[in-house]
Amino acid sequence: MSAATRRLTTAQALVRFLAAQYTERDGVRHRLIAGTWGIFGHGNVAGVGQALVEYAGVMPYHQGRNEQSMVHAAAAHARQLNRLSAQAVTTSIGPGATNLVTGAALATVNRLPVLLLPGDYFASHAADPLLQQLEHPVEADVSVNDTLRPVSRYFDRITRPEALISSALNAVRVLADPAETGAVTLCLPQDVQAEAFDWPEEFFADRVWRVRRPAPDPVELEAAAKAVRAARRPLIVAGGGVHHSEAEEALRDFVDATGIPVSSTQAGKGSLRHDHPADLGGIGHTGTAVSDQLARTADLVIGVGTRYSDFTTASGTLFADPDVRFLNLNITGFDAHKLGARTLVCDARTGLEALAGSLAGHRVDAAYEGEYAAGKERWGQVVEAAYRADDENAVPTQTQVLGALDAVVGDADVVINAAGSLPGDLHKLWRARSPRQYHLEYGYSCMGYEIPAAIGVQQAAPGTPVWALVGDGTYLMMPTEIVTAVQERLPVKMVLIQNHGYASIGGLSEETGGERYGTAYRYRAKDGTFTGAPLPVDLAANAASLGMDVLRAKTVRELRHALAEARGAERPTCVYVETDPAPTAPPAEAWWDVPVAEVASREAAVRARERYDAQVTGRRRHL
Repeated sequence: MSAATRRLTTAQALVRFLAAQYTERDGVRHRLIAGTWGIFGHGNVAGVGQALVEYAGVMPYHQGRNEQSMVHAAAAHARQLNRLSAQAVTTSIGPGATNLVTGAALATVNRLPVLLLPGDYFASHAADPLLQQLEHPVEADVSVNDTLRPVSRYFDRITRPEALISSALNAVRVLADPAETGAVTLCLPQDVQAEAFDWPEEFFADRVWRVRRPAPDPVELEAAAKAVRAARRPLIVAGGGVHHSEAEEALRDFVDATGIPVSSTQAGKGSLRHDHPADLGGIGHTGTAVSDQLARTADLVIGVGTRYSDFTTASGTLFADPDVRFLNLNITGFDAHKLGARTLVCDARTGLEALAGSLAGHRVDAAYEGEYAAGKERWGQVVEAAYRADDENAVPTQTQVLGALDAVVGDADVVINAAGSLPGDLHKLWRARSPRQYHLEYGYSCMGYEIPAAIGVQQAAPGTPVWALVGDGTYLMMPTEIVTAVQERLPVKMVLIQNHGYASIGGLSEETGGERYGTAYRYRAKDGTFTGAPLPVDLAANAASLGMDVLRAKTVRELRHALAEARGAERPTCVYVETDPAPTAPPAEAWWDVPVAEVASREAAVRARERYDAQVTGRRRHL
């Protein structure tokens, strides 16, 4: 071997290369791939597995229990660190690889960097077909890993060692690019993983990927400032891009100067502290009354780092002013051009600072500020009523659980949720105290996300209390990563809420004519209905069997004590509580389009269709 090369296997070269990659923004450097999650099987144990042993000193390894969960943990880790650091996930071929698809979709939908390294068939076809290989009759180069193509921002199959050089560089380029990032997949045929090659030394040199803060185009900036000055009732919609670019301070300064109020998406909540005078809370179907009322009368909607999901726009019915216009500040042109908007294609922080400079001296009318201040005060009273528990010895409702948690957490605590009825309650009611406190995965709203996400966040923020809020339906999807939290000695806290069914979908089923069919955990009767007592399932005992300390709370008083004890715990700890199923959260302030059966014989469905037809007439396309 010459002095300019190093002879390693492909897998060894990849691990060594990844260990030398860094991002840098604002002069602060971060390791790009902070560690690798893995479950070993044939297809990666002898290649990537051996390489991780070889380079254990420079590439931390984390053992998972479910491939989807590992991707969730990696995605949450990246979100906590503002996408400046990521993790890799390696799997065997076959079911290990296809289990990545849901996690990859979540990462890409939410624009979060995750590197996927699934094993693949023999590139040489020496063993063909091998165990778990999909045989395609007319496309011999297809494997089950091709299911990852549509949910990956970059995809390649490394069929020769030297192909890794350009592909690995492209992979980390996408991971580090805030406008392009998401799941990145490098499929690794198992024979190629083990094949040796003389790699150029330059491939293993430390490499820094500078994360840009592109400034707005001057012409676009001038037009944007003109639009803001002309608006009488402007409203900012803060999305996840505010957090990703660390633009919270810039947003606060912009709002303090202009008086323009801020409503937030699920990903953007916490862009302003809840007690800032201009923070109106969530917007859209799960938004606050004050946010949605202002949205209906806004003449200019300023989207900052949002992709405008249907929950945010109330399926195109929320922004009702006939003359409403949009101004979108986003790092991607794809999102900036939505809703026929004027665009500022730039970094959120840079763009807000530039726009503030162009608007020097401009401020909304005092009457408008007074209007939204009064609405904010009224909504605060709604939150207090939902949180309040007049009887400390009563079984708590779900909103009282949130109130008890609100009383316990500190400003730096992180609260994680993704699916069920909790996202709606949290978006309306939670009082976010810091930019990272509110961690809702609502781009993909994936059941099973919360527990592995808590692990990923805890790895990224050691010493920070991290709470996974989990309903019984979500818990039953994916509890296995509790074992990982125990193994990694991560003191995550889980609040396990038992209401014996799918509460969110049960409500939606009732609203759309489905009569809550199949949404409760009950015995099945001979007529096909689900009736009778709840199933005798003890989820708290299950969590304990997986290694968690479990605190059972039956009353509001016991719940408060249990949450306080869990917050100080040094081991993974579960607070288990059965809740009063009576709904106590404020109703939805805006519509969400879920099509209802156009014809039906059952009265519930007929009435649901009548309601649907009345609502759908308010939908519009903003062009």
